[in-house]
Amino acid sequence: MSYKIAIDGPSSAGKSTLAKALARELGYVYIDTGAMYRAIGYYLIENGIDFHDEEKINSVLDKIDVTLDYDKENNLHVYLNGKDISDKIRTQTVGEAASVSSQFAKVREKLVALQRKLAEEKSCCMDGRDIASNVLPNANLKLYIVASDECRAKRRYLEEKEKGIDTTIEKVLAELRERDYRDSHRELNPLTKVKDAIEIDTTEMTADEVVDYVLQRFF
Repeated sequence: MSYKIAIDGPSSAGKSTLAKALARELGYVYIDTGAMYRAIGYYLIENGIDFHDEEKINSVLDKIDVTLDYDKENNLHVYLNGKDISDKIRTQTVGEAASVSSQFAKVREKLVALQRKLAEEKSCCMDGRDIASNVLPNANLKLYIVASDECRAKRRYLEEKEKGIDTTIEKVLAELRERDYRDSHRELNPLTKVKDAIEIDTTEMTADEVVDYVLQRFF
C-alpha cells in the first residue's frame, strides 16, 4: 500500500521545496500539482484564451493533456500535449493564469482525478492548496506550511530576479496577497488547514532545517 504525504499552504511558504526533498530522501514520487495547473495556465496564454472565461476554458479542456515524468536524475518534467514545458511554467504570469483558472470546477475535476490516480500507484509527496482537504483526504501525513508575507515575498522576488524578471518586492508582495485571498476565498476547494494537519512556520528556517525537522519528527 502506498504512503501519502499531503502538503498544503500559501505561495512561496516552502511547500514544493519540502515535498521534493522528502520525496528524494524517502524514495517517494513527487507529484507537483501546482505544475499541472500551471500547464493549463500556460496553454490558455499560448492560445490567447482569457483565463477568466470559464465557458471557453471548459470548451478546450478535452484538447489539453498534462502528464508528469522523471528523468534518470529524478528531475520532474511537465508535458503539455507531449511537449516538455517544464522551463516555461514558472513565471508569475503563468502562475496568475493557473490561480484564476484553477477555481473552475471542470479544471479541478480533470486534474484531481489524475492526481489521485498517481497517488494510488506509488508512495508520494504531493503539495498544493487543497491536497489534504480534497485530493488526498486520507493521506498518512498532512502538513500545512506557512511563512510571513514578507518572507514569502522576498523568496519569490529572488526567484524572479534569478530568472531575469524585472520586478520589485512591493509588487511581488501585492501579487502574493491577492493570490492568497483568491485561493482562500474561492468557492470550490479553497486553501484551508484541515484539523489533523501539522502546521510548520518556515519564516526563520532554512529549507534544510525544515526537511530535517520533518524527517526527525515523523520518520
